[in-house]
Amino acid sequence: MAHAYTPGLRVTAGTVVRRERRLPLKGRVLVKAGDAVGPHDIVARTELPGNVQTMNLASWLDIDPAQVPQALRKPLGSDVRAGEVLAATQGFFGFARRDVTAPADGFLESVSSVTGQLVLREPPIPVEVSAYVRGTVVEVLPDEGVIVEARGALLQGIFGVGGETWGAVAVAVDSPEAELTPLRLRPEHRGHVVVGGALVTYEALMRARALGVAAVVAGGIDDLDLRQLLGHDLGVAITGSEDLGLTLVLTEGFGRIRMSDRAWDLLGARAGRLASVSGATQIRAGVLRPEVLIPDSDVSPAPAERDTGAGLALGSLVRVIRAPHFGRVGQVVELPSELRKLETEAMVRVLVVDFREDGARVLVPRANVEIIAS
Repeated sequence: MAHAYTPGLRVTAGTVVRRERRLPLKGRVLVKAGDAVGPHDIVARTELPGNVQTMNLASWLDIDPAQVPQALRKPLGSDVRAGEVLAATQGFFGFARRDVTAPADGFLESVSSVTGQLVLREPPIPVEVSAYVRGTVVEVLPDEGVIVEARGALLQGIFGVGGETWGAVAVAVDSPEAELTPLRLRPEHRGHVVVGGALVTYEALMRARALGVAAVVAGGIDDLDLRQLLGHDLGVAITGSEDLGLTLVLTEGFGRIRMSDRAWDLLGARAGRLASVSGATQIRAGVLRPEVLIPDSDVSPAPAERDTGAGLALGSLVRVIRAPHFGRVGQVVELPSELRKLETEAMVRVLVVDFREDGARVLVPRANVEIIAS
């Protein structure tokens, strides 16, 4: 078989995207359909129930559980402050007084005359959902959230870490082959989405975090540097919830890999424009890509997206998107037409990839690769 189709990362100058912004439980939507929103605008808000503090007043006061309700100094439902007396006993003739103080702010939720337990509920935890991207609210999900539509450029990465953020695009290197080093980062990059070249180092990421950089977009990173950044080996779960002080998006893979011309040109042409960035990644079922989304400055219809669905053929440059060779880049040197049996006993179509950095040739299922557009 000399030709097959395989999907690749989307890198497009013009597209329309919709992002669902939903609360974890029902609350209040703060905008309406047709409203223009920015990435920092709060579109929905709710409150999570506060933490519960369970207190064994019968034990602490050394009284019978049935006496606990009478020992309370405030009625149920009352607000209390940390350190305030909740319950007390006078003892004999006013001596040997015992009391219990609140361990935290909250309100008295319930008390049991059977167990002698008091439940103190801490204040509710506010939860807010931002629009994430500059666009228009096209649909309201009653009591839950909204759907925001944006028109502009979209770049998907191969891997990312860190949550949602936004900032103006700033190109910090001279070419897609360059390395993003600490010296390339300056105080004026604070709050920006900084574009590197072929490699970003751990030292550069620490410098970026110290400067307050919102996100770093680069071709690749050494896996040891990534491990040092995370503080642990990378697992198979979804990324995006890490508290790293910045967001990292890799456009190509692991190691020193030149950023593709399409990614470099797209980002460079939009220097100074506001970008929304998410590092959330999932490479197993339900693939989730990290992204850089740069909305257009006007509301005119986006240009038609160029079809990037190129054919997979001998000589195609591909990236492996699943273990055990995840992130490695190579060239297709064989496209066997017959099905091959894998170690899992599954019969699938495969290809042979020649990895450029060490010359190794590996048999890979076709579903495990994507074409890299030049």
